[in-house]
Amino acid sequence: MNTSPRRVIIVGAAGRDFHNFNVRYRGNAHYQVVAFTAAQIPGIDARIYPAQLAGAAYPDGIPIYPESELARLIRDFAVDRVVFAYSDVTHEHVMHLACIALANGASYELLGPRDTMLDARCPVVAVLASRTGAGKSTLTRYLCKALRQAGLRPVVVRHPMPYGRFDRGVERYASITDLVEAALTIEEMEEYEPHVECGAIVYAGVDYAEVLEHALQECDVILWDGGNNDMSFFRPQVTITALDPLRPGEEAAYFPGEVNVRTADIMVIAKANVARSHALLDTARAARQLNPEAAVVRMAFEEAVDRPSLIAGKRVLAIEDGPSVTHGGLVEAAAARAVRMHGGTLIDPREYAVGSLQQAYRQFPRLGAVLPALGYNEEQRRDLQLTIGNTPGAAVVLGTPVDLARIVKIRQPVVRVSVCARDLGVPTLADLVLARLRTACGIGNSAIRELRG
Repeated sequence: MNTSPRRVIIVGAAGRDFHNFNVRYRGNAHYQVVAFTAAQIPGIDARIYPAQLAGAAYPDGIPIYPESELARLIRDFAVDRVVFAYSDVTHEHVMHLACIALANGASYELLGPRDTMLDARCPVVAVLASRTGAGKSTLTRYLCKALRQAGLRPVVVRHPMPYGRFDRGVERYASITDLVEAALTIEEMEEYEPHVECGAIVYAGVDYAEVLEHALQECDVILWDGGNNDMSFFRPQVTITALDPLRPGEEAAYFPGEVNVRTADIMVIAKANVARSHALLDTARAARQLNPEAAVVRMAFEEAVDRPSLIAGKRVLAIEDGPSVTHGGLVEAAAARAVRMHGGTLIDPREYAVGSLQQAYRQFPRLGAVLPALGYNEEQRRDLQLTIGNTPGAAVVLGTPVDLARIVKIRQPVVRVSVCARDLGVPTLADLVLARLRTACGIGNSAIRELRG
């Protein structure tokens, strides 16, 4: 019998892959993880998962390679098992990688909740989605406010985004100063800044067992704000899945978004105020086929701008949240909707784009007449600044939730767009969440600190 450790490659994108390693393989003598592969996030490959996080069995850390090299890596490292560990990809893509693994002699595996979810000593409300850009963070902000009004202390724990550095096992942000001093990427700022601006404490990092222990010290309820359409890292008492009626028909087409739809306690059809009626019906019908037991609510996602006079009757540049309009597949998002709502005209930035932004338009041909706020590294931030500067127009309309003018120089006047979720009926989303917490955990409408025991 062969007693040597099983040799493993984890296929990922600097998030779920690191978590799966930490909870399943770190310190496990039955496995040796010989490599990670990376996709979706520029600049992650050719780096090292650091030794201080990988553990004593990996004194040199673990190398990260491009996903395109998977077949060669399986052969060169004599790999026994390939573990898929990232999100917002088609089912077809997941199985293409399975075929590459099998064709080169390795087994192929997906780790599920029993192997990867951590148990918290307080209630967890997980906010997930069927696709990137469906509205998780907007719903998380809504729920953070609702839980405070119910007398609870929520803390937001965000899915990992260690794009700049891998060596921060635990990150805590409670102010804009904290964010600025951390020297984060634009993509990280997009996710953390709106929560902090609303008064929330945000935790993130790489080692989520440690993240959980820190978060438990200052909350009654954890709000898990998922990344892409990934599953929660913490075992939830309430699972909320955001559905996007601007992309009807995708509820069962992407991994692991379909998992989130099937496991939801509450499904929120977001953006109901801007979607067509037939799309709302199609989205609800598809979701109920996958999960007939979940409660379903519709919510409006309303855009507000701080300086509408700079849009009305003018040609403007709209800048959108990067992941939503790149691998998320949205043609446009909040900025473009705000421009039309206030009587402006979009300038198509394609002819003014430089460097990595030109490449983004080639890679994502569905992109509309908007500019994705890409800033995973210094090169992308420089290209973003040059593209904005090259583009004529009366103003720049920021649909990205980060104050981009604080990160790159923008010569044009800046208009910021904010988005908030509004209930369209009763019971409200807050009513449903509090009722389920009351049933699952005995939580009333007052503080529950004594339950954390």
